[in-house]
Amino acid sequence: MNVYLIGTGLIGGSMALDIKTHHKNALVFGIDDNPQHLTEALQLGIINAPATIADVKSADFVILAVPVDIGLVILPQVLDVVGSETLVFDVGSTKFPICDAVAQHPNRRQFLATHPIAGTEFSGPSSAIKGLFEGKTNIICEVEKTTFKLQEKALELFRNLGMRIRYMDPKSHDKHIAYVSHLSHISSFMLGKTVIEKEKDERDIFDMAGSGFESTVRLAKSSPGMWTPIFKQNRKQVIKSLEEYISNLTQFKALLEQENYEALFKEMNDVNRIKEILNGIKP
Repeated sequence: MNVYLIGTGLIGGSMALDIKTHHKNALVFGIDDNPQHLTEALQLGIINAPATIADVKSADFVILAVPVDIGLVILPQVLDVVGSETLVFDVGSTKFPICDAVAQHPNRRQFLATHPIAGTEFSGPSSAIKGLFEGKTNIICEVEKTTFKLQEKALELFRNLGMRIRYMDPKSHDKHIAYVSHLSHISSFMLGKTVIEKEKDERDIFDMAGSGFESTVRLAKSSPGMWTPIFKQNRKQVIKSLEEYISNLTQFKALLEQENYEALFKEMNDVNRIKEILNGIKP
């Protein structure tokens, strides 16, 4: 099995490690515009050798694991040169833009739009970990536009990595992911900003930070280079989710100003049911 990995960071690197675990004959070739990442990926055993886009014609799988803006440029180039048995899939956090970008490409049926809901706040080859996708959901969009034999090939690979599959149209994906992923990253970044600005005046504030703060602000350690293009591509849905979030924050503030603690209790108590919702969707 020949796998070409374009982008050797957390998601792509973790997937390569798992593929090698489940497919002992797999050879993974790395493509990355950062020479240091390629060197590191080689040293860590993520890839077997570096490669170029021209080489993907011999691939069984091409994994596109780059920032979403770069993906729009690279995917058509990859589809231009792939062989007839090659499946190309991306792992980006926005789906409508990339599906739209190759909608008319002659080799569109060799592409599968996917979004594995997995990751950490870290980036680069050293962040790659085995087992990252076990039990995680993988969203597949426009599956009907991928040739059937390559769909089957992809599903077998994803099952081997332990992923659950959900199907969704690209616009619905981008709408829903704005709430459960993109908004949470913005919240984390802005909470971090608020506390950092306060720390300028009160140097001991971080001494008081407990596990609640650490877990809430964890995503603020994520790569701005990855997230800025995501917010750009999903701007309309992110703005809508922000408007609703800001409205709820404003309402909470108003209840505090009014000293309406009974209503505050009800607000928080109503949200407590999220425990049952989240427990209900766990595998």
